[in-house]
Amino acid sequence: MHHPFRRNLERYAIKNLMTHIVALNAIVFLLYLFDPSGRIISHLELVPSMVRQGEWWRLITFAFIPPTFSPLWLFFALYFYHLVGTTLEQHWGSFRFNLYYLCGIAGTALASFLTGTVGTPTYLNLSLFLAFAKLYPDFELLLFFILPVKIKYLAWLNWFFIGYTILLQPYISGKIAAVVALINYFLFFGKDLVGQNRQRRQVYYNRRRFLEQEPIRRTMHRCEICGKTELDDPKLDFRYCASCYGDHEFCMEHLANHSHHQPPSDPNHA
Repeated sequence: MHHPFRRNLERYAIKNLMTHIVALNAIVFLLYLFDPSGRIISHLELVPSMVRQGEWWRLITFAFIPPTFSPLWLFFALYFYHLVGTTLEQHWGSFRFNLYYLCGIAGTALASFLTGTVGTPTYLNLSLFLAFAKLYPDFELLLFFILPVKIKYLAWLNWFFIGYTILLQPYISGKIAAVVALINYFLFFGKDLVGQNRQRRQVYYNRRRFLEQEPIRRTMHRCEICGKTELDDPKLDFRYCASCYGDHEFCMEHLANHSHHQPPSDPNHA
């Protein structure tokens, strides 16, 4: 059952949010074609000093700036963003997807203000991709509509890129933006990741305990002389000695080479 506070907020969730974001990216691209100087784009960028002067819309409009202004690459990028965003919304519901995207915007703005640099939606979109890859690791994406690649392999490349940025990139702004994107990701998936790691660890320990346990060796035959059983050599034959008193079993090597068991002597026999 949903918390009453959440139910009240769900009324304000934007349906098909990623469709709107992609459409606004396309509109900004068309505006750029009429203004290649970039003056319009400059009024949409997340510039901390301009926000402090009252241009608060920049806190949102930076997400509408296309990732590229090459028509072909932009088509592929917006197609992929739409695929990822709409799939996540269908899986989570509009409210949760809105919250994830809003946290990404807030994190990007925080990183921008901390470093005093222009904020971009690069890591915001990257966190969407990582969320999609976590939920659908075996989804096959047709690169350029030709080459099928599982999304989890592309996610590994992105994790490598994030790790490289945090550990080796010299610019602090890039490091903070990458860390903020990871915080957004782990806020939503941290509990699941911890649970999965605990389950894998338990499976590992269970398997190790099983392998360390000495298996119970159940045998049907055992030679009284050498102690060999059918587990030592499946080709061994065993026989009961007809000359021995009682039931005494030997391998073929010792069947004719052993001291025969005699019946107990009768103490009353003279």
